Amino acid sequence: MTDKSAKTAASIDPAALAMIEKLAAQGVETAFDRHVEQGTRCPFGDKGVCCRICDMGPCRISLKEKGAKRGICGATASTIAARQLIRQVAAGVAAHSDHGHDIVKTLKLAAKGDAQGYTIKGVDRLMALAKEWGVKTDQREVKEIALELADLALGQFNQQEGEIRYPAMRAPEATVKNWRRLGLIPVGVEHEIVETLHRTHEGVDADYMNLIMHGLRTSLGDGWGGAMLATDFGDILFGSPMPVRSQVNLGVLKEDHVNIVVHGHEPTLSEMVVAASRDAEMLALAKQKGAQGILVGGICCTANEILMRQGAPVVGNFLHQELALATGAVDVMLVDVQCIMPAVIEHAARFHTKVITTSKKAKIPGATHVQFDEEHAYDIAKSIVRTAVENYPNRKGQDIPPNKTDLVAGFTVQNTFWHLGGRYRSTFRPLNDGIISGRLRGVAAVIGCNNVRKVQDDSHLKMVKELLKNDVLVVMTGCAATACAKYGLLQPEAAAEYAGQGLREICEAVGLPPVLHLGSCVDNSRILVALCEMSREGGLGDKLSDLPIAGAAPEAMCEKAIAIGFYCVASGAYVNYSPAMKVLGSPELTQLLTEGLEDIVGGKFSFEEDPVKAAQLMMRHMDKKRKALKLRPLMYAKSFLDEESPEPAAAVSTAAAQISEPGKKGCGGVRP
Repeated sequence: MTDKSAKTAASIDPAALAMIEKLAAQGVETAFDRHVEQGTRCPFGDKGVCCRICDMGPCRISLKEKGAKRGICGATASTIAARQLIRQVAAGVAAHSDHGHDIVKTLKLAAKGDAQGYTIKGVDRLMALAKEWGVKTDQREVKEIALELADLALGQFNQQEGEIRYPAMRAPEATVKNWRRLGLIPVGVEHEIVETLHRTHEGVDADYMNLIMHGLRTSLGDGWGGAMLATDFGDILFGSPMPVRSQVNLGVLKEDHVNIVVHGHEPTLSEMVVAASRDAEMLALAKQKGAQGILVGGICCTANEILMRQGAPVVGNFLHQELALATGAVDVMLVDVQCIMPAVIEHAARFHTKVITTSKKAKIPGATHVQFDEEHAYDIAKSIVRTAVENYPNRKGQDIPPNKTDLVAGFTVQNTFWHLGGRYRSTFRPLNDGIISGRLRGVAAVIGCNNVRKVQDDSHLKMVKELLKNDVLVVMTGCAATACAKYGLLQPEAAAEYAGQGLREICEAVGLPPVLHLGSCVDNSRILVALCEMSREGGLGDKLSDLPIAGAAPEAMCEKAIAIGFYCVASGAYVNYSPAMKVLGSPELTQLLTEGLEDIVGGKFSFEEDPVKAAQLMMRHMDKKRKALKLRPLMYAKSFLDEESPEPAAAVSTAAAQISEPGKKGCGGVRP
């Protein structure tokens, strides 16, 4: 176990700290303890210069004078780091695109009448997408249109020729032209993933530049393929989100209610569980067991899915999953795929919770497995709700922190149109005009997870506050959005407290929060579409890379975040990613990612770990784009451009300096 000082440095969330201290007092470990117990990470692996692709290794590359400069096969540090990096991209793309595939498949089953409990709720969205995809709608039934559209969408995953559809359908012509010139538009989502694995096999692609270019192409299969399909077809199946008020943090759990926490990423079952929790039979059973009702809340992106469409409360983000069980008030934790810690099983036995896995892709030893299938979705959901209700009397004591905060979520590209321009004059013109006039500096997307290598929520909060006070409109998804929601930034009232004068004037005029919650991780595709609409509205250049925008994942944790970062950079965005990707052992690759890519695709990475400095680098990039567009000076905020100096080396982060610093031994060797 760690000492108290280490624990109190784990999070800035009082509810999280209360549960961490409770578990410490009971001698129970959490992810925060296991992080400390890991000690110093292997320096070779941490810098991306440990290769385990073939069984002649592992091979380790050292930047010191003494030590291996190449692997046994002759691979350099740049080759090794690039191979590992794009394998991570492929895994991230696979995770999001498998999610998208399941959503499209469920829509097809619903259209055929083979998915119990599902109806096509987003008919308007279906018709809009049918028109965009060239599917005829005149004198055709809704189910017939949905079936044809679903078949076309399923082809995007495994087609072997041509291009996936969305880039040419939605991106600015100049951006598409550059992608085609570079050969970056994917043939099919799965095609690029397979090719990534082939290229990175022993003895294939050794050119780090060529590897990274394919990584960019693979990532576009996520942002402009699988993830975009997941969002669009989720809106057809479950209905398009609308702004909704709800609450966030552990305090949303109720002592006198059956509490079901859904955790993971796919909304197909969680939507049914919410419906089943409102079933008269289940509510009557809950009363019989002594409960006043049934609450369904979420953790991670499943939380964002049912928040956006159902107004369900958010129990917490990634690092809350063990802490939620420690309240003793969770009767069932229902999990599907992605971001689920196997350690929840240990806590479940201790605090009476039943953990139920539902996917053949994600079983956990010790959990109860209930295989989900769409044909019996509602019956399965009711059986899970029944399990939770029957477990309610088995609670061993409850300790629910009081912390909970109001939030507003449910923003999409479509409804933001009429928030900005009015229901009958929907347009992005007010947003573009705000940027052109200098009232707004630009737009920043802050996304991603929690990571125990950083204090929970701290980097998200510091970065977003710095952006807001300097007149940057912030859009968020996933666990990052949950982080800022806990501290009140997702309320309209937050504009008065945190926003600079220009941003505050716009938020107060249209009644928007200064931070817009756009959904789950796959819904980063909504951000891409919003950028396309900004470009289409005019006045901000002809390519996505012309826009005064930037992105960040300030507490990045998994391969999905790397894939997102890659497709944002490939789309022309500046992206700060922290902790740094495991590439710093290769100065050549680091330079390509943080400098060279800008001349190729218009976007690039920085790896600055300090969230305030990172925000300032993002704003410096926005100011550079404003200058290139010859926009008016900022009305109220200061410029971060310094005419006398180039972009600071801090863009690569102080972490880069650690490459050559002496350090502890790791994995039996010295620091590279």
